[in-house]
Amino acid sequence: MAATNPAQARGYLIAALSAAVLSTTAVFIRHLTGTHHLLPLVLAFWRDLFVVCTLVPALLFVRPDLLFVERRHLGFLAGYGLVLFLFNSLWTSSVALTGAALATVLVYCSTAFGVLLGWWWFAERMSGAKVLATVCTLGGCTLVAGILGRTAPRAEVAGVLAGIASGLCYALYGLFGRAASKRGLDPWTTLLYTFGYAAAFLLALNLAAGSRIPGCAVRPAELFSLGTSASGWAFLFALAAGPTLVGFGLYNVSLAYLPSSVVNLVVTLEPVFTAVTAYLVLGERLTGKQLAGSALILLGVLCLRLFDESPSAVVREV
Repeated sequence: MAATNPAQARGYLIAALSAAVLSTTAVFIRHLTGTHHLLPLVLAFWRDLFVVCTLVPALLFVRPDLLFVERRHLGFLAGYGLVLFLFNSLWTSSVALTGAALATVLVYCSTAFGVLLGWWWFAERMSGAKVLATVCTLGGCTLVAGILGRTAPRAEVAGVLAGIASGLCYALYGLFGRAASKRGLDPWTTLLYTFGYAAAFLLALNLAAGSRIPGCAVRPAELFSLGTSASGWAFLFALAAGPTLVGFGLYNVSLAYLPSSVVNLVVTLEPVFTAVTAYLVLGERLTGKQLAGSALILLGVLCLRLFDESPSAVVREV
């Protein structure tokens, strides 16, 4: 059994907290798209923009030096923001074409992608614990999504490919965060620039795509479809300043302590937290398959925590 390392234990805790915070986004998004009929990619644009609008004054007050990066990092951060933009866009398209259940399973292909890419990109050791944890978490996500035991939907090929690609982009997001840590970039600076670039890309997509891509604004005026709804704008800002900013911030911080493949495995706790939140807030009951899936995910993370002895488990002490 691997010896307990304080920095590694801190990384697991931060990653688990990230999953817990990010899981609450479902309540916000369900309200905004259902009650206020906000288009998904319009929502994604405002969400990313409001993250930037929240983070800039916060850093200006606490650590103004984190607002600036050396010019040599700008291209890297633009690529990082592009990955975030692609993940948001592909995930939304997958949901629109295949449904939420199948899209959820497809995006959690990131677990396997994270392990494989971490092994290829950063030479992270492919331990037996990682392989077993990957199998457990993917199986658990499948059960939580409620797909097994029912007739599979006839999804469009494009939707399936978009879902798989969104999982790849989610894994790449973690690897970019790992690379940012190796470059010495502060996690909050990285968050600011990646969301800034992603917001710019989403704005361009909404202005240029029109009705050609599901979930985009058909015309520029639809970017302001919330109109004078104070509650709608307040809910949208709360989504950005709360679960998005804090959740992604904690995710980026955890990458300073753990390999990206490990972080991606830990954050697959998110469907478990989402199921619990849906039960407590929305009154949705957990099915037997969802409970079994939650147990599988927890087993995978526990296996990883107890038996992974990878020497690269900690990037640096912070």
